[in-house]
Amino acid sequence: MSSLGSGIFSGFTKLCKGLTVILIGGHIVVRLLPSSVIYLALIPARTIPFGWNLITAGYIEQSLHGVVVSVIGLLFMGKLLEPIWGSKEFLKFIFIVNFLTSVCVFTTAIALYYITREENYLYMPLSGFHGVLAGFLVGIKQIVPDQELSLLKIKAKWLPSLMLLISIAISFFTPDSATYLPTLIFGAYMGWIYLRYFQRKPEAKHRGDPSEDFAFSTFFPEFLRPIIDPIASMFHRMLCGKSEASTNAQGYTVGGAPLIGSDPIEASRRRERGARALEERLAAERLAAGKNSEEPQIDESDNV
Repeated sequence: MSSLGSGIFSGFTKLCKGLTVILIGGHIVVRLLPSSVIYLALIPARTIPFGWNLITAGYIEQSLHGVVVSVIGLLFMGKLLEPIWGSKEFLKFIFIVNFLTSVCVFTTAIALYYITREENYLYMPLSGFHGVLAGFLVGIKQIVPDQELSLLKIKAKWLPSLMLLISIAISFFTPDSATYLPTLIFGAYMGWIYLRYFQRKPEAKHRGDPSEDFAFSTFFPEFLRPIIDPIASMFHRMLCGKSEASTNAQGYTVGGAPLIGSDPIEASRRRERGARALEERLAAERLAAGKNSEEPQIDESDNV
């Protein structure tokens, strides 16, 4: 049992371990100095003078269970994503998703205040790494969508949707849902926006992932996609029309035909690389566990 545990809890990257220290350190700071929440967490009424909290809020966990979930999620999902993306891209993803999520949460809180006139939306301290974790789930959906999780008996591509569905359902029974639900929703959406349109890949001649398997409607059940697709297309044209036109002008397509690397074949190759990396990592863990289990047997035979 211990050898199996050592296999599961091994192979974490240095970057993830370093970020874990930051999350734990931030939690300790707000525990020892409660007043530091004012300067580190996102408090919409104070964000204008303390603009840095748009960045720091994502790395501050105010509760013990929050830091435990964030650390576990970072280590295990980072163990899969960082070797495939690379350390630089992995860190870039965290920073961008965290910052954009904070901006969206700040804007939402201000809008809710003007709609409801409840000052609670302006002064509640919002923080946590769960927005980035939601973005990680979108990354897993992109890389290994058909990988089945043995414990949940579902495919990885449904993880972001399931997480959001459960969070929305819980929000009806919890009074403090405003402290976590917008962060989860915007974290998943900003993660998808970045991976879909902006992530740079050295092996491809374009940014993002234009494959149909990673379209926005794939987050929803199939019977809802005819409704979602027209809405998603409208926002796609609003947000990405200019960039798409410039990309076409630079040779993204030639006579309407996509260039090498811009079609679903490239997305398929990316998923194959992700699945292969996952299989290699699991095989290495099983091998390490097997070696560790053999060592006590060898020692016993030597003693005999």
